[in-house]
Amino acid sequence: MIIAATPRPPLHGTDGLPPLVRRARLHDAPALHALSLAFIRSGALRPRSIDHYLAHAGEFILATGRGHSSLLGALALSDEGDGAAVLYNFCVARGNQGRGLGAALLRAALADARSRRVREVFTATTGGAGFFRRHGFAPAGPGRAPAAWAGALDPARGSQVLSRRL
Repeated sequence: MIIAATPRPPLHGTDGLPPLVRRARLHDAPALHALSLAFIRSGALRPRSIDHYLAHAGEFILATGRGHSSLLGALALSDEGDGAAVLYNFCVARGNQGRGLGAALLRAALADARSRRVREVFTATTGGAGFFRRHGFAPAGPGRAPAAWAGALDPARGSQVLSRRL
């Protein structure tokens, strides 16, 4: 018996063109902040001020539309030293979810981490961890995550800490 898989929607933005995945620049900070607000309001992301996005713009990787400058998704990769890095502020605009943008952003972040000789990448999620598990992440054992980052997680949010060795 042959079972045909349901085809995934193409990796395109709402403008119909393939996205451009690139490093954020300082002028992207207001759009990063605006994209994150809906996820902050829902509780999926921790609140961050526009000043955070300005100060850490270089940590962010973006997916933008090619036909115009719309921000489709973003995530940040913070180098925590000792071969560890942290993914945070991972979000894809609602109208663009389920099209492979998150996977494209994650691939770019992991490639960036490898190029910096990072040995393990950590993240925390309040939602289901299925996406991260499909991409090789597993629950991180106690004490493995960078101490300063792990100590800043709010226990009331119920975050699950995951990691992936590179």
